[in-house]
Amino acid sequence: MRTIIIEDEKPSARRLQRMLQSLNVEAETLLHSVEESIEWFQNNEHPDLIFLDIQLSDGLSFEIFEAVEINSAVIFTTAYDEYALQAFKLNSIDYLLKPIDEDDLKIAVEKFNDRAPKRQAVTLDFNDIKKLLVNPIEREYKKRFSVKVGQHLKLINIEDIECIYSENKGTYAHTTEGRNYLLDMTLDQLEDELEPHVFYRISRKFYVNINAIKDIISYTNSRLQIKLNHYNEQEVIVARERVKDFKNWLE
Repeated sequence: MRTIIIEDEKPSARRLQRMLQSLNVEAETLLHSVEESIEWFQNNEHPDLIFLDIQLSDGLSFEIFEAVEINSAVIFTTAYDEYALQAFKLNSIDYLLKPIDEDDLKIAVEKFNDRAPKRQAVTLDFNDIKKLLVNPIEREYKKRFSVKVGQHLKLINIEDIECIYSENKGTYAHTTEGRNYLLDMTLDQLEDELEPHVFYRISRKFYVNINAIKDIISYTNSRLQIKLNHYNEQEVIVARERVKDFKNWLE
C-alpha cells in the first residue's frame, strides 16, 4: 500500500508518520503545501491512500484536486467542525479529528484495508465541500495551562511561556517571570497542542517560543545554540537534524 501525508505542520506530519509505522503502514512521502503537492502528483505515480489536512500554508488542499485528477482514497486529518466532517465522510474513507487518536487511526486504516480489494476510484466532490468551508473554523491551539502550586491551581497563559522542556521524566514550562512549572503532559503530547508558528521543537528535550529568542549562535557539529530572554538554566541547542527545518520555521 503506497501512502502519503499532506500536512503543513511538520511536527504533526512526523507524528502521524510514526503512528502509521506502528500499524505497519509506511508513509514514504510527506508533502507540506498545495504547490508542492500539485508538482508531486504531476510527476509521480499516485498513491493508494492519502492522509490529507484541509488548510495548508498556501491554501485549501482542495486546490490540489482541482489542478490534478486524483483517484486515490483519502482519509482527512482535520480540525473542522462536525458538520463539515460529516460531509467529508460521505465521500472519503474516514476523517480523523486532531489531535489524532491512535485507536481512531487504526480503525481508519482498517476501513481502508477492508475496502481495498473491491475499492473503486474515490471521487471527492470538492466544490460541494468547499461551500461548507466558506468560513472555516480556525484551528484551536492551547491558550493556557493550569498547574498545581501547593494547594492552588495557577493559570499560565501560553504567551507567557518562553520554553517547555523535559527533565528527570517531568515536563516543565519556563515563564517570562523566570519560574518553572510542572505540566501534566509530555512533549510528544504537546505536538498538536502548541501553535506551530509560535512554538518549535528544537530537540527531543525542548520547545522554544519564537518571541522569546534573544540570540542564535553557531554551535559545534553544525548545531545552533539559542539564547532566550530569561531562561539560562542549561544550554538550549537545536539538534543537527532539525537545523534546516528550524531555519525555515524562523522565516
